[in-house]
Order: sequence, then C-alpha cells, then structure tokens
Amino acid sequence: MLRARWIERTLTPRFKLGTSKGPINARTVWYLIAWDSARPEVQGIGEAALFPGHSKEYPADVKVKLIELCERTDNWGQRLISDLVDVPSVRFAVEQCLRDLEAGGTKTLFPSEFTIGRKAIPINGLVWMGDKATMKQRIREQIDGGYTTVKMKIGAIGIEDELDLLRAVRKEFSADTLILRVDANGAFSAQQAPEILKRLADLHVHSIEQPVAAGLYEVMADLCASAPIPIALDEDLIGLNTHDSKVDLLENVKPQFIVIKPSLVGGWAATQEWIDLAKARNAGWWITSALESSIGLNAIAQYTATLNVTMAQGLGTGKVYADNIPSPLRAERGFLKYRPEEAWDLSAIVD
Repeated sequence: MLRARWIERTLTPRFKLGTSKGPINARTVWYLIAWDSARPEVQGIGEAALFPGHSKEYPADVKVKLIELCERTDNWGQRLISDLVDVPSVRFAVEQCLRDLEAGGTKTLFPSEFTIGRKAIPINGLVWMGDKATMKQRIREQIDGGYTTVKMKIGAIGIEDELDLLRAVRKEFSADTLILRVDANGAFSAQQAPEILKRLADLHVHSIEQPVAAGLYEVMADLCASAPIPIALDEDLIGLNTHDSKVDLLENVKPQFIVIKPSLVGGWAATQEWIDLAKARNAGWWITSALESSIGLNAIAQYTATLNVTMAQGLGTGKVYADNIPSPLRAERGFLKYRPEEAWDLSAIVD
C-alpha cells in the first residue's frame, strides 16, 4: 500500500535575488514523499515549488492538496489529469514522486548520457538585479566563469543604466562570441516597450523575456509582430492549463520563443505539450528552473537532457542557496553536469 507524507522547507539565498518585482530573500518549497508500506526504506520524493508573484497558486492551495494526497494515495494517477491540473506545482511534485519511487528512490528519473556523466546541458549565466556596480561585477563573473550565453534581469535600476551595462559588454564581446539575453519580468509599459526594444536591438541582444506584464495579449501580439528582436513569453504561460488556452495564446500572440518553467506550468507532461505546440507553430523554446531546490532542479534537468537541446537553458540556479540539498548537479563553465560519483545527501528530507 502506498503511503505518503509532506514537509515544508525554507531555503536561504546566498544574496538577495533581485527582480523587477522586488528581491527574493527566502524561498519556501514543499516535498511530497511516498513509499510502499512493504518497503518503507525506498522513498520517492517530489518537490512543489510555486513562485510567489508569478504562480497562480498560493501556499494554502499547495498545503490543502498535499494533505489530500497523503490521506488518500490510491487515486494519484487520476488526479494528475483532473484537479491537480490547476495546481501545477503539486502536479509536478506527484509526477516526480511517482517516478522516483519507480526508480527505487535513486533520483535517476530519466537515465541518459547526462545521468552517467557523459553529456552536459548548455546553460546561460544569470545576472540578478542589484545596483549598477554590483551588476557589472556579476556580468564579469559570468563571462569569466565560461558562459557564452548571459541573461541579465532588467527593469529595476533604470533602463539607461541597464543599457550602459549591456553596451559595455558589447564593446568587448561581439554577438558572435557572446549571446546576450534580457529578462524584464513584465517591467515595461506598452508605451515604453517599442523604444526599449529598438535600443536593445542596436546592441544585438538575442531576445527579451516578457517585456510587458502578463495578460496584455493585444499589446504583446503587436510587439511580437513588429519588434526588432525576438520576444519570449514567460509569465504569460503561467495559469494556462488547458490545451485550448495554450493554442489560443500561441496562435494569437505569435511569440518567437516561449520560456517554460515546469514547476509553474504543471510538470513534464505540460512542458511537453507546450514544446509540441510551439514547434508546430515555428516558435522556439527553452526550459528554465523556478528557483527549486536540488530535487526539483534535478527533475527538470534530467528531463531536459532527453530533449537533446543545443540552445542554452536556464538551469544554473542550484548555487543560489546557502542550504540547498547536496546533489550530483554541477554548473560549470556554461554547462550543467551530473556527476554520478557524488552522492545525494537527503538527510534534511528523509528520516
């Protein structure tokens, strides 16, 4: 008989994670843990990691569903395609938990060349917001660290300072040697965005994520049709949990790219649906973490590795926490690697 429990844990970033919606000083996640009563030593673990300010879920939603799941474990498969569709982070936690249990609790969820250490996933370096001097230093750290794709958060310290930072990078590195992406997290107004996009294009910026707030579909459609640089939808994907709503977004807004966060869209099945729909409409895509702990990041990375990606993904966030779960994942010189010789330390989760 399947049994389950859940625990809540708050993670502490090594520094303030600056975004246009304010700094992130702490991160709460929930772990769903399941085992067969006949083999209690083998436990599957999944992580629910909603993102306040981005997710359409609330912590109370997560806790209610986790309580229900632990009280009744015989209907998890059915719930994955019913009520859990509207609680994406919990849906993903169930997917992870069941797959890990099938894998004997090894955390090898998608065996591949990645999980045996033979292949790595290309990732971007991420520059969090801060004051101008701090961001300049962080850009240099990413470049010196071997990243050939660098994504910078913009929209908080003032666009002129942010353009100065990007301009300084371009004076030293051409678009052929360093890819620059920016992520606005919806910081700009419909009136501001066109001019800002033009100035970013002058600096050969690869793309901009979510230049205006989520839900401004007509504005975003106009920008996607006329922008001088590609636009990637991110927050606009969150909360669209039905097939028809996804099709409607892609066909009416027509983005050049979509950015998929499995924890926020509903896990692997939902991620694959977004990818298939994007491909059918000639839109590009990449996958990013949503500041999960090592459990969730591992689940996302192993799945991403099966897709044979060549474009840099947003999976380099494992080092941001001072108290993350020790794992075989390593971000090194522009790649995420899995070192199977290094053991998981699950003492903070498993009895």
